[in-house]
Amino acid sequence: MKKEEKLIIFDMDGTLIDSGLVITNTINYVRSKFNLQPIAKAIMLENLNDPGINSAKFFYGTEAFTDEQRVYFNEYYDVHCISDIVLYDGIYELLSHLSNRYVLSVATNANSVYAHKMLDFLEIKKFFGLIVGADMVNAPKPSGDMLRYSLEKLQIHKTNAILIGDSKKDLYAANDCGMDSILVDWGFTTFSNEEKIIIKDIKSLKLKIDEIMWSKI
Repeated sequence: MKKEEKLIIFDMDGTLIDSGLVITNTINYVRSKFNLQPIAKAIMLENLNDPGINSAKFFYGTEAFTDEQRVYFNEYYDVHCISDIVLYDGIYELLSHLSNRYVLSVATNANSVYAHKMLDFLEIKKFFGLIVGADMVNAPKPSGDMLRYSLEKLQIHKTNAILIGDSKKDLYAANDCGMDSILVDWGFTTFSNEEKIIIKDIKSLKLKIDEIMWSKI
């Protein structure tokens, strides 16, 4: 393991990219194919990353995702995944700064093909040494499989890595892997006051990252 290198793994949707509109439109497109009424964006995103719900049942009324649902999802998302997505304010500058000091990667529950397409469209793909999607591991977040895969591929020890995300799925994935994590509040999840420290702006995130990384020296 290259213990001298330090790795920052970013979640994508809700952390780097505001993709709430295209996610909502895609799921509602699938719902329309089964004569289900659309779900409001706020309700959709509030439940999207809740590890305590059965997502297939909540969004489509089935116990598990079906092949037909996946076909319709991919049919819409393939065309629209770069529509109505934007970087959160300050993300480009943050990545530019961090890439000079740390190894950066992405771990997203999206398919890796779409992740590459979206990050490339927003001109931030260049900052990442590795992009890991849900299709590349056995289980998506909240499993820690993506993080373990990233550490192995980049040959960096988990004690020299941190995950930045916007949801409890990110937190649980980091805990499953035994990795430090930071949660931000500008994404899709509403956190309670009882949650661990939540970062509210890019400046505070930069300071918190440096604080944690310096403690790893």
